[in-house]
Amino acid sequence: MIGKGFLIAAVLAAGAMLSGCSPMDTQTATLETHLNPHDKAMMALAPPEEWSIPIVRNRIADPTGEAPGTIVVDTTQHNLYFVLPGKQAIQYKVATGAEAYGWTGRATVGHMTEWPQWMPTASIMDRWPEFKVYLKHGPLAGAYDNPLGARALYLYQGPRDTLYRIHGTNEPEEIGQGVSSGCIRMRDLDVIDLYGRVHVGTPVVVK
Repeated sequence: MIGKGFLIAAVLAAGAMLSGCSPMDTQTATLETHLNPHDKAMMALAPPEEWSIPIVRNRIADPTGEAPGTIVVDTTQHNLYFVLPGKQAIQYKVATGAEAYGWTGRATVGHMTEWPQWMPTASIMDRWPEFKVYLKHGPLAGAYDNPLGARALYLYQGPRDTLYRIHGTNEPEEIGQGVSSGCIRMRDLDVIDLYGRVHVGTPVVVK
């Protein structure tokens, strides 16, 4: 555990250097992620590939014009912004829905879960019949290798679940691409950070 914790710190520091950020920059890296004991235990099981890809997370001038406390997803640029007071925002890189599978609109965070279980949706099972095995053995338990990753934010429009999520991923190499089945994927350390900043009712704009 000590060795992995050191590795996490080293990777975060490397991410800051690779993004060209320093305490004097106008874009200051916001890289510290607060992990609870369960997070640390889970992340310690992640494969080496998880730590070889730099985290790209910056505090920038807000490009969205939305109110503070809003999540904004730019599906074209594969960026997610959490709007801060003072016309600032935290920018995260994300993977968004592949062509024909994306969703855009306004919603709110209707539910939040740490280390969520994963059950393939009916549409996923229609496209990939091999996933129908989950109908027999039930959902995949929350863990570092779960497709939903460390956290999930469930997007609602009024009382209706849109079935779209902002969640972690077990494929960090795909961040920055249009690859998912419509949901918005984040690095696990990023989604843990975002999860700690939001609440049920947080407005979400996906465009």
